[in-house]
Amino acid sequence: MEVIAIVVFVVVIGLIMSEKVHRAAAALAGAVVLVFTGVMSGEKALSYIDFNTIGVLVGMMTLVAVIRQSGLFEYVAIKAAKVVHGDPWKIMIAFILITAILSGILDNVTTVLLVGPMTIAIAKMLEINPVPFLMTQILASNVGGTATLIGDPPNIMIGSAAKLSFMDFLENTGFAVVLVIVFMIITMRFEYKKEIEVEGLDTSKIMNLDPNKSITDRPLLIKGVVVICLVILGFIFHDRLGIESSVIALAAAAIMLIIGGTSVENAIQDVEWTTIAFFMSLFVVVGGLTETGVIKQMAAVVIEKTEGHPVMMMLILLWASAILSSFLDNIPFVATLIPLVLALKADGMDVEPLWWAISLGACLGGNGTMIGASANVVLSDISTKHGYPITFKSYLRVGMPFMLGSVAISMVFLLVKYGM
Repeated sequence: MEVIAIVVFVVVIGLIMSEKVHRAAAALAGAVVLVFTGVMSGEKALSYIDFNTIGVLVGMMTLVAVIRQSGLFEYVAIKAAKVVHGDPWKIMIAFILITAILSGILDNVTTVLLVGPMTIAIAKMLEINPVPFLMTQILASNVGGTATLIGDPPNIMIGSAAKLSFMDFLENTGFAVVLVIVFMIITMRFEYKKEIEVEGLDTSKIMNLDPNKSITDRPLLIKGVVVICLVILGFIFHDRLGIESSVIALAAAAIMLIIGGTSVENAIQDVEWTTIAFFMSLFVVVGGLTETGVIKQMAAVVIEKTEGHPVMMMLILLWASAILSSFLDNIPFVATLIPLVLALKADGMDVEPLWWAISLGACLGGNGTMIGASANVVLSDISTKHGYPITFKSYLRVGMPFMLGSVAISMVFLLVKYGM
């Protein structure tokens, strides 16, 4: 069964990378094969789907689809572009920072759903390619989510198991994230120099626009802003309230569908259902590796090979988490590492550096490939839907080098703080 699970996973990833088969179809086929071959039952396959993540995706996509009809995103886009006088480079920096900060207090999927449409609107006004801006936002969303306890699911899991506070994360992963963002701004300046330094760029269209005219439904806009603020508060305090983030997102979507006074059919049609299908199927494919014990064996080997060498263990966990999280869902991988690290703690080892290594590796590793994190898939699908395709290969060319660089920076940070 282990062989079947591994083969299915490798084939699915290969098909996705080849781009000859739609990623949703490839993942769905892989999930079906796992059930038909008896690797897991249909009921067990469904148990591996993270319905909380799916709920957040559907809820926020629906919410954004309703609010978009008010003209809010166009308004913000015009305002932002006018403030920096239509300078593409300044726009890129502004959205990197906005995306990173929002991803620290919201989940990164919600952030890209809110920021992505604004970016595409700005690019269309400037008549430039939005892909460089969307790519930096994908990267920034995963980097920003690394900074806080609530920014990314692995951090929530680690914080709960290790009894680490919000401030603990800010002082460790948060500090490393600041360094990574500086690295991002510098490297993206060179990476997209040709795209963002356009000669003869006509900014007069933007400067002459009245952002107020983009508002098509002011009552809907006001309702949307209020609901977004409530959603943000809900996400920040959902743990204390004892409410799943998916419930908050779906409740917000339901409220907007009821009070919005807009077409429910149009809003539901705007949900990226192919993205939803892809995630549900991919959860099952990765679940095959978990079900057969492959992920647990991989984690055990990492721990075994570094036993007795805390610094080496810290570095291997950092890089192993990063590389594996570029291709695997980081949630089941982190879930298998947590009990192993707790066992080491019980034996008297100081495991605090290991928690930060896993957090930085698992969260930043998501930037490595287009399927490494939810935000990557969601925003790349939105970009493609608007006629600006982000392919697996084009993403890999930018995402993987940046991921390796950001993890290298994290390695230096960890060595300075814990290894010297």
